[in-house]
Amino acid sequence: MTRLHSPNPLPAWMVTLLMSITLLAPAAVASEIPPDSPIAPAVAAADAAIAAIVAVPDAQRDYANTLGALDDAVTRLQTDVMMTIFMAYVSTDATERDRGQLAEEHLNTWVIALNKREDLYRAVKALATSSPTLTPEQQRYLDHTLRDFRRAGMELTPEKRDQLKALELEENKVTLDFEKNIRDDETIVPLSAAELPDVPEAVLARVPRVGDVYLCGLDAPTYMAIMNFCTREPTRAKMYIAYKRKGGKRNIALLEKILQLRAQRARLLGYPHIADYNTEPRMVKNAATVLAFYEKLRPIIRKKALADFEEYRRAKAQASGDPNAVVQAWDQFFLDNWLLRNKFAVDAQRVQEYFPMERVVEGLFAVTQKLYGLEYKDVTEAARAAGRRFWHDTVKLYEVWDVEKQTQLGEFYWDPFPRDNKYGHFAVFPLQPRKVWADGSLQRPTCAVVCNFPPPSAERPSLMTHEDVETLFHEFGHALHNILTEATIGGQSGTSTALDFVELPSQMFENWVWDAGVLGTFARHYRTGEPIPPDLLKSMLAARNVSSAVKAERQVYYGMLDLTYHMTPDGKLETTRIANELMESCELFPFVPETYVQAGFNHLTGYAAGYYGYLWSDVYAQDVFTVFEQGGVLSPEVGRRWRSAVLARGGTVDEMQMLVDFLGREPRMEPFLKYLGLEE
Repeated sequence: MTRLHSPNPLPAWMVTLLMSITLLAPAAVASEIPPDSPIAPAVAAADAAIAAIVAVPDAQRDYANTLGALDDAVTRLQTDVMMTIFMAYVSTDATERDRGQLAEEHLNTWVIALNKREDLYRAVKALATSSPTLTPEQQRYLDHTLRDFRRAGMELTPEKRDQLKALELEENKVTLDFEKNIRDDETIVPLSAAELPDVPEAVLARVPRVGDVYLCGLDAPTYMAIMNFCTREPTRAKMYIAYKRKGGKRNIALLEKILQLRAQRARLLGYPHIADYNTEPRMVKNAATVLAFYEKLRPIIRKKALADFEEYRRAKAQASGDPNAVVQAWDQFFLDNWLLRNKFAVDAQRVQEYFPMERVVEGLFAVTQKLYGLEYKDVTEAARAAGRRFWHDTVKLYEVWDVEKQTQLGEFYWDPFPRDNKYGHFAVFPLQPRKVWADGSLQRPTCAVVCNFPPPSAERPSLMTHEDVETLFHEFGHALHNILTEATIGGQSGTSTALDFVELPSQMFENWVWDAGVLGTFARHYRTGEPIPPDLLKSMLAARNVSSAVKAERQVYYGMLDLTYHMTPDGKLETTRIANELMESCELFPFVPETYVQAGFNHLTGYAAGYYGYLWSDVYAQDVFTVFEQGGVLSPEVGRRWRSAVLARGGTVDEMQMLVDFLGREPRMEPFLKYLGLEE
């Protein structure tokens, strides 16, 4: 079935830093960072480098000693501090996590201060007015730097810049608290065996228990298994409500404070609301374009959503034996699974047996090797022996090589399983950008693929659902976008694109797990090694569009919630009431009063009026995939063309231009509607 991602948010620190690296021109005041800060040495080095930039006489300015030197300084900073900050999201050591969060707070403080340095702004403006001879990539970097100096408030009076800085510093602190509350949420739902009928034994075997009571957490493998398989509705309701209260009521107050601070920033900068400010550098350019996009899409989706929901109603009546049963939000995963099993003869537990994780990873590697001409080398043991940083025994490190050129392109960490206090979603964390230094030496990109797949047990290996396989391909699309970049400027490396373009390569790559030929290359039974039966595979693919419109409406709901919160001019609003009202207008499920989804909605801090980007970029992703359909999903020729036209270019070229270059025409919406099983 089609899965429109409940996607993985970038943490706010990553968005802030990536924006600063790509677009902002930082300088620092050393006193902003305590001398005992985890990032103090890296900041001191950046401060010194930027001081040297400012000291260059205007008559002697050129790209190398001004903008090139700026990119050098910021890229070194990113390389030095990212791993420390990343530990806040993955380390098993509480002290190390706290150190990572402190580093994150200090870095954000530093970036905020840096964007208010008038002397550096003047230096970059002096370079621009000298009409230097620049490459197209350098000119784009200069244009974006000047644009974002303006967006950082450099055209305001000094008094207003100080006000803006104070707002940003306060927002930084409140945002970090909001995200930490989600990350540290350890909600447990105690449930007896009688309350968990039909939940797979393999799942329950991993759940801690006290006597006859299972202590069920909200980690993805446990939560999804209960929501998919538990035939007892009160249990599903209990888990759903707990999940939709993640972050706690304290996060409601923090969020409402964040929204007010953002609204004040927007007013200072001359924007009607923060949504217009945040969308300005993206593909959509303003919030009105997003609203128009939704207005066009919603009536098309609603037509099929009504049919999907009626199918849910009939399925619940049959499954429960109650002809008057009301479909609730906590029924969605269960009814999807029921329809797969009873309408399409797809047993999710049986399907899992054909997707042992290691075999799936091998298949993923084989697909991308063929498409892009790559080779993967597991260098975990050698890297450990050499003292490289690993944060858990299950983490691996892979190098990625270009087969034809016999050169290493980059590397990625692989962290597949859930742990206490680990980041609870699925995401790729950029740790080091690609960069060609002034002396010609190359820094290769590094990233971490962080997942939460079902861990192995004594009886069997990690077995993935088909949805898990889709998630893995999605995340690996992000990883390759980081690694296959050929950008020479660190601030244009990999996923340093407009935020509403970032998801396109990863969403496009999900399509490979819906191709029978591709799945047939690696779907093997974990015990016997037998290939997945053709009839089961055929049924899986036939079920792709089960409840596709209901899922699309869920994405519209999240996007409208995000946008509505950020389009309020004064930022003063009752977030729970709005969440309730929007769910009633955007979805067919009744709102559950005991919930407050916004308290655990990371995207509100990390994306901030950017959630629409998942549907927006998916429209383009499905159009791009038509080229692979026509040329062959495993065609090296088409794969190499995609690699060179988009993945290799990173943020060096306008995003729409990259699409037109690959497609040979303007993008169209029709392939997206076909992908969802919709007709306009």
